[in-house]
Amino acid sequence: MSGGAQTPLPWVEPLEVAAGLRDQDGLLCLLSDGGPAGRYSFVAAAPEDVRIGSLGPEGLAEALVDLADGHRVALVAYDWGARPATGLRETVWPDLIAARYPTILVFDHVERRVVSVGNAEVAEAWLKAARSVSASEPPAETWATDGGGAAYTAAVADVVTRIGQGELFQANIARGWSGVLRPDADPFDLFVRLAAGAAPYGAYWCVGERALVSNSPELFLTFDPESRRIETRPIKGTRPRSADPAEDAARAAELIASEKDRAENLMIVDLMRNDLARVSEVGSVVVERLFELESFVTVHHLVSTVTGRAREGVGAGDILQAAFPPGSITGAPKHQAMKVIADHEPARGPWCGSLIHIGDAGRMTASVLIRTVALWRGDGRWRFRTQAGAGITAGSGPQEELAETEAKIAAIRRALIG
Repeated sequence: MSGGAQTPLPWVEPLEVAAGLRDQDGLLCLLSDGGPAGRYSFVAAAPEDVRIGSLGPEGLAEALVDLADGHRVALVAYDWGARPATGLRETVWPDLIAARYPTILVFDHVERRVVSVGNAEVAEAWLKAARSVSASEPPAETWATDGGGAAYTAAVADVVTRIGQGELFQANIARGWSGVLRPDADPFDLFVRLAAGAAPYGAYWCVGERALVSNSPELFLTFDPESRRIETRPIKGTRPRSADPAEDAARAAELIASEKDRAENLMIVDLMRNDLARVSEVGSVVVERLFELESFVTVHHLVSTVTGRAREGVGAGDILQAAFPPGSITGAPKHQAMKVIADHEPARGPWCGSLIHIGDAGRMTASVLIRTVALWRGDGRWRFRTQAGAGITAGSGPQEELAETEAKIAAIRRALIG
């Protein structure tokens, strides 16, 4: 970590600091689980250069460059990246929300230390405002499923048929759930409940009348401008966890051995190799790890790691532009998969888009916005929408894919309705 004026400060839990700032507009909390993939958490408020709006075809790279130096955060909706395949679709979310934070707290979970970047007096005041947190009652007043299970299994069957006809190899098809929070609840209540099962790329961001709550386990991209290393870690392949240790181990072993899940993962690995090759030096794109098991609170996943070395002159925005939206939540070929997705889903909004953080030294980390809830306020009430999907291949069974979406949404359902 480098750049900006830095001041060391005593350790305080990042969620407690965020709780003390929960009434401030622009509150940002990038909350990691402290594991190998998520060593650092970040908390900030009082953003500058806030931008909300639409993007043109090349607009993402330009928007990130236009923001001044400092810690920059951007939320890019899936539908912007899908538009070349789907055309303009109705959505309540803008293509881009972006802002710059002149002061930010950086929490190193390994060394248990906090560093402020920017105004040290402001940062110290934020730490002093920290307060303990505990999970409140479930914040959702209503919870409704789009179309029900029968509609989803019919969609899966249609995609399997289209794969058999040679239209595509794989598509990630999602179900949706929506509802309204209780009048006395807000998005931060949901964030606290989800944080009990923290993932590497947890996030809370509230800007005006919109909020994002994410508990994503999936990295989209990192980019280190000093070494020029690019990394992506697509997830494909899922099994639900079991409370019984023997059954849980058996499910993990089944996932590792599954030819269907390995093929699904490999297709996206090849897609991401192609995306990274667009901005990398010739011959530098490699698969460092293939089909690794990673286990989270409710599911086991297969994860692979693809890396490359960016060409000279290529920046974070160029890399995002080349690879967005993430291949793991579209399918292959990407363009055709996005067309098929649009035949079965409304506009996705933030879900399966990306939350991007660029530090003061230019290092970028971008998550895939799965395990994510989008919230917006209208008529004084917070409304929400969330989704969960499954990668559909020639070997998919509609009931099995339906069960996979249930496993993936389980933690969010519990957080919202208990």
